[in-house]
Amino acid sequence: MAVYKSPSSFPSHCSYIYTKIANNGDIRPSLVACRAAPQKWTILEATYELSKNHQILLNERSFKSYWQDEFSTEYEQKLKDVRELLKSEELENQIESLMLVDAAQRLGVDYHFQEEIESVLRRHYMEATSFDGYTLHDLSLFFRLLREHGYFIPADIFNKFKGKDGVFEGKLKQDIRGLMELYEAAQLVTEGEDILDEAAKFSGEIVSNRLKHPYHKSIARFTAKKYIRDSEGINGWRKTLKELAKMNISVAQSTNQQELAKISEWWKNLGLAQELKQARNQPLKWYAWSMASLSDPSMSEQRLELTKTITFIYIIDDIFDLYGTPDELAVFTRAVHMWDHAAIHMLPKPWKMCYKALLDTTNDIGYKIYKNHGYNPIDSLKSTWASLCDAFLVEAKWFASGNLPTSNEYLENGKVSSGVHVILVHIFFLLGINRKTGGAVQVDDISELVSSVAAILRLWDDFGSAKDEQQDGNDGSYIECYMKENPGSTIEIAREHVADMISSEWKYLNKECFGLNKNSSSSSFTKASLNFARMVPLMYSYDDNHRLPDLEEFINSTLFDDTFLVHRP
Repeated sequence: MAVYKSPSSFPSHCSYIYTKIANNGDIRPSLVACRAAPQKWTILEATYELSKNHQILLNERSFKSYWQDEFSTEYEQKLKDVRELLKSEELENQIESLMLVDAAQRLGVDYHFQEEIESVLRRHYMEATSFDGYTLHDLSLFFRLLREHGYFIPADIFNKFKGKDGVFEGKLKQDIRGLMELYEAAQLVTEGEDILDEAAKFSGEIVSNRLKHPYHKSIARFTAKKYIRDSEGINGWRKTLKELAKMNISVAQSTNQQELAKISEWWKNLGLAQELKQARNQPLKWYAWSMASLSDPSMSEQRLELTKTITFIYIIDDIFDLYGTPDELAVFTRAVHMWDHAAIHMLPKPWKMCYKALLDTTNDIGYKIYKNHGYNPIDSLKSTWASLCDAFLVEAKWFASGNLPTSNEYLENGKVSSGVHVILVHIFFLLGINRKTGGAVQVDDISELVSSVAAILRLWDDFGSAKDEQQDGNDGSYIECYMKENPGSTIEIAREHVADMISSEWKYLNKECFGLNKNSSSSSFTKASLNFARMVPLMYSYDDNHRLPDLEEFINSTLFDDTFLVHRP
């Protein structure tokens, strides 16, 4: 999604090519060569080093057969058991019911139980008249769960844990379990809530090393396996939930592998990798965005269509970065505004195929949304692509002239050129939010949310790129613009400033998500938006070798690690 970036992404001394297993559509990484790391991913899809000599992948036909028999029966029973637990009178109005909801979310199975979870949280909200008997852990858990589901819980409820001097009581430092939950709750801070900033600092001094990945800023699909390991040997409802989570991992992994095979086939047939040889060729990485953002296994069609959208953001990014002069790019931008196949003749030959594929793919997405939800949002979709190319063109002109903009000008344009608005608007319509909310939530209502996610991506991109990324095309970053404006600042000062800005954008994003979540029908969109923001550090945290170890681990864990797969005959 970077505008100027051509990241080396997953360089490795070993490369793997994803081949399709005959007759069943599975994909399997096959070792083809050990060689020097390429600067960009090639068709060989240079990726992570697998920890095992082979990967166990699901045979589609045998899985379907098994699904129809033992697996399906057991899976449905586990769903029923957890659903009954959430309705159980034994858990009503007790903190244990909140712990059950929390565990379901951490294990990534909460989407099965949205009505039951909403009922539990509504009951807690209506009956919470006093917090006198709440421990630090219990109140922090109550605050976090209800706030993230759209219930207004004031941050000053934590004043009860402060002394007369106005600071958190020192004796709380002995309550590690409570501090860990307080630190988690403090991640839901919005602008101006100083007490949550204080809570994060106070608890973080003790537990931040234990909570390097707080739940609110982590992808549940990524952290679920750790949660399963940490709960080994625990019985009761946790055991039932853990068994369901393992089965869910099997279903999700099988689904995602099949989807990746389809995306790889679509990308190959599109032919753009051969036509635009300098452009990035990274279908695995593009799919990872969609897999993380839309985590519900039932959202297969939405993930596939979203990945196609993300693909074109990267490819058009590279056209602007690596191929054209500002004048040539202005013609491409004008063609996108026209959105007409007749405009193809205006373009150089290598760009004709990309332009036609963009129009055909986006028009097809609009029609599929119409079939699923009763309206065609093509005008909104076209508008996002036009504004994206406008922003790309602005940046191309800036750097062709050699004159850097101000840091504020760069960031405002960079939020658009990040491509985030294209992605989130597509998600909004793919999920049918307009229809689900009865028109109560319109696409214009998500503009502030989009702005915050876009700022997080742009700043994270530049935050990592300034130090870690080598690229072939034009360079430029917020940090570079900031240091030009502030001649006395060092790279360390500039990076600290960017880190503070990212923290502030998370506060704005929290506020927007909590507001939208007041309408439970929009929760799937806010969850996808948060997951997208959570994915950003994985995509841009380069190590000293210009690699992305967190992203490598995420892809290995979600797509190829068979540790928790349910064994089948």
